[in-house]
Amino acid sequence: MVVFAHIPPPHHGQSRMVQLLLEGLARNSSREAPGAPLRFFHVNARLSEGIEDVGRVRPAKLFRLLRFCGAALALRFKHRARVLYYCPAPGQRGALVRDWLVMLLCRPFFKHLVLHWEASGLGEWLARSAWPWERALTRWLLGRHSLSIVLSEFNRRDVQMLRPRQVVLVPNGVPDHCPDFAGELLPRRLQRAEKRRTLLARRPGTPAQTGEPPEFFEVLFLSLCTREKGVFDALEAVAQTDRRWQAQGLPLRARLTVAGAFPALEQKRQFERRAVELGMLPPTAAGLNGAIDAAFGDREDLLVFKGFVSGEEKYRLLRESDALCFPTRYPAECFPLVLLEAMSFGLPVVTTDWRSIPEMFPAGYPGIAPVGSPSVMADKLDLLAREYHGRELRVRYQQEYTADIFARRMAEAIRPLTSGGGTP
Repeated sequence: MVVFAHIPPPHHGQSRMVQLLLEGLARNSSREAPGAPLRFFHVNARLSEGIEDVGRVRPAKLFRLLRFCGAALALRFKHRARVLYYCPAPGQRGALVRDWLVMLLCRPFFKHLVLHWEASGLGEWLARSAWPWERALTRWLLGRHSLSIVLSEFNRRDVQMLRPRQVVLVPNGVPDHCPDFAGELLPRRLQRAEKRRTLLARRPGTPAQTGEPPEFFEVLFLSLCTREKGVFDALEAVAQTDRRWQAQGLPLRARLTVAGAFPALEQKRQFERRAVELGMLPPTAAGLNGAIDAAFGDREDLLVFKGFVSGEEKYRLLRESDALCFPTRYPAECFPLVLLEAMSFGLPVVTTDWRSIPEMFPAGYPGIAPVGSPSVMADKLDLLAREYHGRELRVRYQQEYTADIFARRMAEAIRPLTSGGGTP
């Protein structure tokens, strides 16, 4: 199989899942019986220089794409690869043109095409926004492929128009970076939850009256910092939560830590100004003409900005936070990895009922709010401050969303095509 997809950088959900797929297939192949390995070859088809370059049309990208197509064909003939693996575009015309070109140049030379739907929205865009000739061309170049791998039941609607011969549901999975959860992290989370319950059950009386310093309910936003990903709604929700507690004179404050990059400077300035208006930052934090050089806020403010984080710093934030707030309405959102990572750390989540997201959680999970409703999200944050709901998320992760489960399911779906089975 030739895997035609890029790995980080840039860092986003699809590139990370491709990397996890390659690592997982390598582990899976090493465990198989001799004579039955799943052989794969990777073309790192990276077109964008950084996250801000994703979706932009530049002539240099065309030449890179042609070079990547040549590399895929060279691997196909050198290793007699039967299967082409590809992640199709979301509902974006520029990205779809890329898909057309790859399919036109590469698909005729492979017996099987596997489409892995890591982005959402193409089916909806084709039905509602595409020109008739665009729908026809997409059906011709991508349709009737051997296998579609979808991440959720909601995601199936994207593939219906292309009429794949087989559809398999394989949710994403992520590595377990908290193997000590039960013995170390869970007791700390339960202890903090009990302390918050005690504070929130007190009779009204401000910390200033009692001389007691406030405790903080630490809320984390961990994603690309855009309106569509929900960073502004997270700010509003945490600010409302804090105001409610202050109005009741409770010795508990809500603090938001933002970990992610702002791709647009103007949105970063708007976010900072709104934080000052809400009292999450002091007025002096706005800086000269509202410009922010790198990071704003410190541990004394109600808003802390970390910028892009990865590795141990990200895992530290997931360990030390009390809740994740991810109010996404991103059009291409499919199966957000940040939610799986939070589950793996037993971190309670407040998120939206956007696209596939409700399917990811246990039935009846109380942290899901309507899109664009900061006041409802504030209600959810207040609830999760009083009741710990992270243990069931950790169980859900262990049962459905580990990296090994993901790799095994992917290998089971793809192997029949690479070994000579499947329908051409």
